[in-house]
Amino acid sequence: MGKKKLLIVESPAKAKTIQRYLGKDFIVKASMGHVIDLPEKEFGVDIEKNFKPKYVTIKGKDKILRELKKAAKESNEVLLATDPDREGEAISWHIANALKRIKKNGIYRVRFHEVTKKAIEEAIKNPDQIDENKVNAQQARRILDRIVGYTISPLLSKRFKKALSAGRVQSVALRLICDREEEIRKFVPKEYWTIEGIFRKETSKFPAKLFAVDGKKLDKFDIPDEKSAKELVERAKGVPFTVTRVERKERKRKPYPPFITSTLQQEASKRFGFPAKLTMQIAQQLYEGIDLGNERVGLITYMRTDSTRISDEAVKEVRKFIKKEIGSEYLPKTKRSYETKTPKSAQDAHEAIRPTSVYRTPESVKEYLTPEQYRLYDLIWRRFVASQMEDAVFNTVSADIEGNGLKFRATGSTLKKEGFLKVYPVEVEEKLLPDLNEGDKVEPEEIKGVQHFTEPPPRYTEGTLVKALEEEGVGRPSTYATIISNIIQRGYVEKDKQKLKPTELGEFINDILKRLFPKIVDVKFTASVEEELDKIEEGKKEWREVLKEFYFGEFKGLLERAEKELKNLRGEEIGRECPECGAPLLKIHGRYGTFIACSNYPECKYKESLKEEPEKTGEKCPECGGDLVIKSGRYGKFIACTNYPECKYTAPITYGKCPKCGEGDIVERRSKKGKKFYGCSRYPECDFISNKPPSGDRK
Repeated sequence: MGKKKLLIVESPAKAKTIQRYLGKDFIVKASMGHVIDLPEKEFGVDIEKNFKPKYVTIKGKDKILRELKKAAKESNEVLLATDPDREGEAISWHIANALKRIKKNGIYRVRFHEVTKKAIEEAIKNPDQIDENKVNAQQARRILDRIVGYTISPLLSKRFKKALSAGRVQSVALRLICDREEEIRKFVPKEYWTIEGIFRKETSKFPAKLFAVDGKKLDKFDIPDEKSAKELVERAKGVPFTVTRVERKERKRKPYPPFITSTLQQEASKRFGFPAKLTMQIAQQLYEGIDLGNERVGLITYMRTDSTRISDEAVKEVRKFIKKEIGSEYLPKTKRSYETKTPKSAQDAHEAIRPTSVYRTPESVKEYLTPEQYRLYDLIWRRFVASQMEDAVFNTVSADIEGNGLKFRATGSTLKKEGFLKVYPVEVEEKLLPDLNEGDKVEPEEIKGVQHFTEPPPRYTEGTLVKALEEEGVGRPSTYATIISNIIQRGYVEKDKQKLKPTELGEFINDILKRLFPKIVDVKFTASVEEELDKIEEGKKEWREVLKEFYFGEFKGLLERAEKELKNLRGEEIGRECPECGAPLLKIHGRYGTFIACSNYPECKYKESLKEEPEKTGEKCPECGGDLVIKSGRYGKFIACTNYPECKYTAPITYGKCPKCGEGDIVERRSKKGKKFYGCSRYPECDFISNKPPSGDRK
């Protein structure tokens, strides 16, 4: 018997799935992601030698690399089957270089976009070479991020708190969140009124809003106050109203395109409250393979993509499914195609995210999936099937009702044909109107003014931040989840009821970066860097030239200026004077924490610790009658008595009753690795756990 073939993938789960398909003629090994990278504790880039990178084996990966080399020696061919994106290409390149010393030839690259037997066998029949352009694009991104991280971060840590960091793309995400917070703070509500009426035709009542006065269409702020609203309400009293216009139309609503990475993260955030990182973790599991009892198979195609393209084979299958299983009336005459919104950056070698077979319905695989896996797979499956279905059709009616120079408008909408909504339901508001015709007399039942105030823009959720980053051209499909995860883990941003809010530290870092490194936090500049990386991947630009333009063009000068300015940067004024010398007091984010100090230092050495007022619960201590407050400790927030240390009463913060046992309370807990989760206070009697509190209200 001849030697076996070695096929290398990234994850053990994928290796397990593929080994079942390929059998004993193949050895399938997992690299566990990157095995070679820039060194962890040194810069690793020689800028003077044309940005030459120093690559080393990642700590803890020596054993994996030895196993890969040993398996390669025993194989007559090595097939590198890492993920089909820049990161995957770079992993294959590093492994190939490590293996070339022991294997001069017989090393090939294979790519597949779904973990199915057919796709893998097809890829193996058509081996390829490593795409050097993709590798160079990844190298350029890695070195750019290293340059920013290893030059700015030490400056911040040296001058301010330890372990501060400033990533190239995460700093832009932080800026978006901070800018939104500033908009909210500066927002001044503006009052406006609308006039709303209830009209009656015979026994049927229906609502209508004032649309125009004396032939002039009303703008939003044309009724600015209660006085103006009352005048219009009085004008409508005792007036006969007539229907002067009725317009009936059909309105079509097209289905949504199948998911790409960003839209999947947005929808999972909106529907399930999933963080972007969790969505990608679950999608990775669905892609790499699920044991379905009689087979192990990847349920979805590759989940890092910004292309909405669907293969002809997949379109044929879903059209056949729609016709047979849902009904021929739901199938359009021709297939639907969707245009990718960002053609410059689209990884068009990939398809959209779709099920590998539409016949693996969510219900048929539900018993093999975790609840989170099922919800995400069900969402992907429905979105894909719906994308090839007929439009939803609505009957709409618009009617104008006039009297004494006042024109009210009533609108109605009813669903005529559900189309794609049968499979992918979205919230649809149906409003019924009576059968109105021109010349009909209607009676005003009630006319009233309604006060409104403009509202500030909302804080970002993870989903809306991903959408903003995508629209601005910042980051790529593989980076969104990591960007958001990093700024939360580093304490720059916190979640408040699923909304992203900058912390005091986050706003401070953002202010420093805006002042000293304006280009780094400039959205347009960061987007232009992404375009340069795309040009490298397309073979239109040399990767070292991009690095030279970035570093020597402006960054080096900013770095030198920042080093000088940081020495003089003391802190932010707090509006109080030093009790000893009268100079302004500053809030200093020092290396060992945040404190208040005199701006006249070193002449005046006045300093005080920063005491934050704890949040009161409004309840009294059951032991001494003191006020209860919320404090932060090593393991998170808890309730404590203000009379500490005389009274040592503490209690956990609860989030309602446990939905599983109904007896215990839901409390915040921490895993061994420090990860926050919510569980029942009766553990281990009750093992309920959740990533978020079942009730949004703290109790």
